[in-house]
Amino acid sequence: MALPLLEAIRPTKRLIADKAYDADKLRTWLSEHQIEPVIPGRAARHIVYPLNRKAYRRRNIIERMFGRLKNWKRIATRYDRPAINYLAAIALIATVTQWLG
Repeated sequence: MALPLLEAIRPTKRLIADKAYDADKLRTWLSEHQIEPVIPGRAARHIVYPLNRKAYRRRNIIERMFGRLKNWKRIATRYDRPAINYLAAIALIATVTQWLG
């Protein structure tokens, strides 16, 4: 599922993902398109790939932001059907969560 999604977006320098995306097919596709994979290896993997730890730490910041957004029921259940209202609610809640803490 990851490859069709990656083909639909604009080119990027690196892909930051979790262990679930540690597959040889994905790593091969990324190297063919000159994209740096920032994916930690699974525990059962025999080949150890290098990991850019500084870039991988940034993923945690994004994950925590999504966690804070999901604490707001309006965002988690998507009460606002029009996309413009939903994006406005996300912007407002993101501002409040960053402001408070």
